[in-house]
Order: sequence, then C-alpha cells, then structure tokens
Amino acid sequence: MKSVLLKIDRASTALSLAIACFMLVVASGLGMFQIITRFVLETPAEWTEILIRVSLIWMVFMGIPTAFRQGAMVSVDVLHRWSGPAMRRVLDTVVCVAALALIGVIIWWGADYAWRGRVQTMAGLESISMLWAYLAMPVGGVFCVIGILACLVDPRRNELETAQ
Repeated sequence: MKSVLLKIDRASTALSLAIACFMLVVASGLGMFQIITRFVLETPAEWTEILIRVSLIWMVFMGIPTAFRQGAMVSVDVLHRWSGPAMRRVLDTVVCVAALALIGVIIWWGADYAWRGRVQTMAGLESISMLWAYLAMPVGGVFCVIGILACLVDPRRNELETAQ
C-alpha cells in the first residue's frame, strides 16, 4: 500500500510541478506579449491580463503539492528539533491532519465556487467560463491531498535540513 501511494505521489507531484512550470511560462509569455502590444505596437491586448491572472492562480495551486511533499508544510520547527522520534511522529501527524483539514475546505469551497462561476465569463474573453479559473482550487487541492498523505507515510524534512 505504501509503495503504491508513493508511486502515485511521484507521478502526481511531477505532473503538478510540470503544470505549474508551464503556467509560469504562459504567464511570462503573455506578459511579454502584453508589453509589446501596449508599448511597441500601441494597441494593447486586454485579454492577456485575465489570462496572466488565471495562469498565475493555476501556477500557485499546482506548485503547492511540491511544497507539501518537500516538507515545507506549516510546522513547529523548534518543537520538531527538540523532540525525540516518537514526538516528531506525533507532530508530523498533527501537522498533516491540520493540512488535510485546510485542503479539504479549499477543495469543498473551491469546487462550489467553480460550479457557481461556470455561468460567469472572463473579462475580455466572453467565450471562456470562469469555471476554468476557479477549478484551480479543487484540482490543486486533490494533488495536495496525495502529497500530504505521502508525506505522512514517507516524511521529508528538506526545509528543516536547510534552515539555519
């Protein structure tokens, strides 16, 4: 069971990170396009602003699972350093349960928000529903749940090891 979860985690974390990187490229490219059209061609493309925003939202929500998997979750670092192995496991469990609760709320309300926003269109792109922008929350949340569970089974403390 553990090896299956870790395989799923590796694949999902790699996919979410690839999507996050792609969204960064999209936002950067659209930003450059916007600068060229606005200041060089003097005919601004208004539609790029909303797409930059949407791509940055997707980038953030798809990058969070990698942060979770690397052990960058909110934790009490001092207690973790001072504690023995048994107490560290308890702290890791409490942090993972709290993170799962938060992500659960994000998935629940994000899905609700996306469903309600399906009738709203993007400014400047009247043919595209806001559903696609709001969908970043529940989709990223599902990737986060996989990363958090994998972190509980196979904890990584990369952030603590590099902290000073």
